[in-house]
Amino acid sequence: MNSTKRHAIFACLKLANPHPTTELEYHSPFELLVAVILSAQATDKSVNLATRKLFPQANTPEKIIALGETGLIECIKSIGLYKTKAKNILATCQLLMQHHDSEVPRTREQLEKLPGVGRKTANVILNTAFGEPTIAVDTHIFRVANRTGLAPGKNVLEVELKLLKMVPKEFRLDAHHWLILHGRYVCKARKPECAVCSISHLCEFKEKNM
Repeated sequence: MNSTKRHAIFACLKLANPHPTTELEYHSPFELLVAVILSAQATDKSVNLATRKLFPQANTPEKIIALGETGLIECIKSIGLYKTKAKNILATCQLLMQHHDSEVPRTREQLEKLPGVGRKTANVILNTAFGEPTIAVDTHIFRVANRTGLAPGKNVLEVELKLLKMVPKEFRLDAHHWLILHGRYVCKARKPECAVCSISHLCEFKEKNM
C-alpha cells in the first residue's frame, strides 16, 4: 500500500468521525488508567458498568486504598480476572502515592513500571490522557492493519512501529481511535461489513464481503 492510499484511508475515517475518542468513561488520567487496566480481556461496556459503581466511591489512589481489596472487588467482580486486576490496581495506587504524588506519570518507562500496565496500556494513557501521538495496538487494530494492508506485521509491536512510521503525521494523534472503532464496528473479526465500509474502495483485503 502506498502513501497516497494511506492518506486517503485516514481522510475517509476522519470525515466519518472528526473527533474520535475512547468508549471508556473517565474524568481524569487516573480514572482512565484504572479503566484501561480493567479492560484487559473485557469489553468497554462491561468496564463502564463497573466503574460507574467504583468511581463515585473511589476515584483517587488514596480512596481506592481506603476502599480496600474487598470493597474494590465488590465493584469490579462482574469483570473477568477481577481478583488479579484488583491486586494490580491496589499495587499501582501504592506506587502512585509513594513515587508520583498520586499523579499518573507521563512517560512510557514510568507507566510500564506500574502493575497491570504493559506497552499497550501505556500507549493508551499517553495518547488519550496526555495527547501524545502513540498507537496502542489491540486485537482490532492488529486485524485492521493486516487485513487492509495498511501496516501488515507478524506481531503487535511490528504493527505499532509500522503504523507510527506510515500514518501521515496529521492523522497520527487520532489514528488509534479510528482504527479501534473501525475494527470494532465495521472490520469485524468473523465477518467484516465491507458493503458499508467507508474505506472499502481503498482496502486491499482480497476476500471482501460485498
